[in-house]
Amino acid sequence: MKDVVPPPPPIVHNPLETVLELFRQYVVPSYGRFDLAFVRGAGRHLWDVAGRRYLDLGSGIAVCSLGHAHPEITQALVEQSQRLVHISNLYYHEPQGRLAAGLVRHLAAGKVFFSNSGGEANEGLFKLARRFGHEEGRYEILTAKHSFHGRTLAGISATGQEKVKRGFEPMVAGFRHVAFNDLEAMREALSPATAAILIEGIQGEGGITPATADYLLGLRALCDERRLLLLMDGVQCGYFRSGRFQSFQRILEGVRGGETFMPDGVSMAKSLGGGFPIGAFWVREPYADLLGPGMHATTFGGTPLACAVALKVLEIVERDGLAENARQLGAFLRDGLEALAREHPQVIRAVRGLGLMLGFELADGIPALAGGEKPASIQCVHRLHAAGVLTVPSGGHVIRLLPPLNLTRGEAEEGLALIAGVVRALAG
Repeated sequence: MKDVVPPPPPIVHNPLETVLELFRQYVVPSYGRFDLAFVRGAGRHLWDVAGRRYLDLGSGIAVCSLGHAHPEITQALVEQSQRLVHISNLYYHEPQGRLAAGLVRHLAAGKVFFSNSGGEANEGLFKLARRFGHEEGRYEILTAKHSFHGRTLAGISATGQEKVKRGFEPMVAGFRHVAFNDLEAMREALSPATAAILIEGIQGEGGITPATADYLLGLRALCDERRLLLLMDGVQCGYFRSGRFQSFQRILEGVRGGETFMPDGVSMAKSLGGGFPIGAFWVREPYADLLGPGMHATTFGGTPLACAVALKVLEIVERDGLAENARQLGAFLRDGLEALAREHPQVIRAVRGLGLMLGFELADGIPALAGGEKPASIQCVHRLHAAGVLTVPSGGHVIRLLPPLNLTRGEAEEGLALIAGVVRALAG
């Protein structure tokens, strides 16, 4: 009887490996990516190529302010795309004007320029400062150590972290870095060339470190005294994430003098479009017309489509009281993290942040992470992935929580439970 040849084993399809191979062959390897590939999202959850669900407490690094696949954003995209997607900024269109008015309403009298990203928004602030000081030969911008202001050449020059500068020297001239929350150090750093000071209200990439109220008020007084621009990078910490439109408004609540505080310029992006690319910077009067025709421009900034989406995001945030939601659930999450820190100080050293911009700092020498080649923050994030929750590392020891502004109480409880499981496992 003739032997029957057994059939070949079935081909095992690995969808993750398929995606990774495409990236290995065709995508510039400029990101340190986690081995996760997502195919869809809904609300505050994402699903990977294997069908596994994750609670998203990172929201695309503070971008997806209304979570994923929000039906009203989809509707705004569809309706506006059926009318007008793009026209040049040589012309006018109503959505851009209405969005600018909405942003000005949350700050003070001034004007807005629209860009495509936070990095571009900060570039606009750099040019504003140069234009402001040009006639007197002033061009220098002082920024803070551990700050982050984007990945353009000027952005990395402004950033107070050496790791982003390596391999791209020489830096753009005109930036110096001073210790954060140290008013006297800033005063001593001033030079005849200084035109502006630029800080974040809450340092994000620098480890979730808020500015103090005294520091902010002192910087305003210093800039008034020396006739400097006070500029604030609100790309990550802005747009209601702290529980107010901009983080400086939250930090200065109830503080004497805080009610009259206002910077001269603020950059925005990330949450502004709820996932659709858009950036902006606001300029206070009397400096709002410093950048006149031909001095600054962008092809895609402030398109009808981008502005229609951003208008819908702003409408929903205001209508649904999401600033208050950020305050309440931020306090709930922070209380839970602080309780974990008290329970396991050998794992969590400190908890920082405001609203839904929180970070917990890992203690040194956690035995379960000591033998790993990667920083403790990366190792911890990997463990959180395995538990089903997405967070964002910040430096070597801080884990960031930047959830959507419409996070629910149940989801906050779920997130805390998942984090607690990982922390207790690390505690042994």
